[in-house]
Amino acid sequence: MAKKILEMKDISKQFPGVRALDKVSYDLNEGEVHGLLGENGAGKSTLIKILAGDYSKDEGEIYINGEKVEFQMPSDSQNMGIRVIYQELNTMDTLSVAENIFVGNLPKKRIGTIDWKTLNKRAKIVLDRMLVKTNPKKIVGDLTVHEKQIIEIAKAIYKEANILVMDEPTAALGEKDIVSLFNIIRSLKSQGVGVIYISHRLEEIFQITDRVTVLRDGKKIGTVNTEETDRDTLITMMVGRELKEMYPKREVPIGNVLMEVKHLTINGILEDISFDLKSGEIIGVFGLLGAGRQNLIRALYGIDKFDSGEIRIDGKPAMVDTPSKALQNKMGFMPIDRKLEGLALVLPVYSNITMANIDNLGGGYFINKSFEMEHSERWVNDVRIKTPALTTEVNSLSGGNQQKIVLARLLETGSRIFIMNEPTRGIDVGSKVDIYHIMEALCEAGSGIIMISSELPEILSMSDRIIVISKGKVTGEYKRGEANQEKLIHSATV
Repeated sequence: MAKKILEMKDISKQFPGVRALDKVSYDLNEGEVHGLLGENGAGKSTLIKILAGDYSKDEGEIYINGEKVEFQMPSDSQNMGIRVIYQELNTMDTLSVAENIFVGNLPKKRIGTIDWKTLNKRAKIVLDRMLVKTNPKKIVGDLTVHEKQIIEIAKAIYKEANILVMDEPTAALGEKDIVSLFNIIRSLKSQGVGVIYISHRLEEIFQITDRVTVLRDGKKIGTVNTEETDRDTLITMMVGRELKEMYPKREVPIGNVLMEVKHLTINGILEDISFDLKSGEIIGVFGLLGAGRQNLIRALYGIDKFDSGEIRIDGKPAMVDTPSKALQNKMGFMPIDRKLEGLALVLPVYSNITMANIDNLGGGYFINKSFEMEHSERWVNDVRIKTPALTTEVNSLSGGNQQKIVLARLLETGSRIFIMNEPTRGIDVGSKVDIYHIMEALCEAGSGIIMISSELPEILSMSDRIIVISKGKVTGEYKRGEANQEKLIHSATV
């Protein structure tokens, strides 16, 4: 019988106008990976923040190793061996790996100076326990996202965490780093650490978890053994309805060439990239982390400069050297990080939707407010954005609804060429399907889409053509139906 190290019983939490959690129960065994699933707004974050001591519960009980506990603040939770690694990592980039791991408890010599030899030796012991070979002396600011994530895990392990919460840990990782992360999790699991694993990527849930609990609208829908369930069952539990078409790809006639990219080169980064985009077409761009995908789309939208090559739109040379020029050429851009690059989080929904088209919403220096609200309301309905009001601040909405607002702004500009960088990154299944439907509708209306995605099922299911980039070069091109995961990975590792 597995030892229960955590029990959360009948946890409830009320915010003004919203019952975020309604008698939710959740438990975790020693040496177990227990998945926590649900659409954005289902209550996952609230439950974890209660466990972390960031929120107080209104009702319910929490037991750690059979002992009833109360968390008034984060330090209470941490003292019970609980650590949360959030999607937004909290490393100190100017310090070394060892300093980050032992911050607040650096070993010192008798004279009061830092004992660097002991510090680095202790850090190596912690890293060895996780089966990783990161240099303890390395400056954290020079590390990759995955390496920084390892530092956060190492910090938790050093502080003897026996309950580790991982919130969307693979959102910014490539395939190779995901494999590495899973090996670390399995190693921790073998040492008796219990892991609460939160992810929207269902394929990961089946790879790494032992059990899965699903929340919907603040309520617990059920807990299942991972090996005894399937993808369709989990989706139905999450959204409350069957999603028969996870990837609703339609047969759309492919029309004229909208955009041509000829011999685009960024010295030392991209070499001789050529392809075209037709109306009604979705081109998927795939590659491993650092392959050059991000550089390509930033150059296409005028964010980064390219050294040679040409972009043609509707058969004519186009000078797309700034985002404003791209916008004039009816190009829309969805950035990879909606919070940092895509949204003004403290502004209301309507402002975020209309800000890129503000010149067409009035005369002179004045905005026609009723016109602006009318435009915004139209897109809220068409894109199925769930918001209490048009005046609601965007930072209070779920990730899926925030992503839909970014998409609504692109639609408001009247774009015909859409560059979508990880369009469903970090959003729930229902919102993903809504965005896929919008993409198909855009293609039916004659638009073309360039979609960068790290999710192989998404690339394979939604693309009419797939371009694979490795080390800055196009190393593969496949028509719909020609590719599979093995072929794409092979092309991406050439």
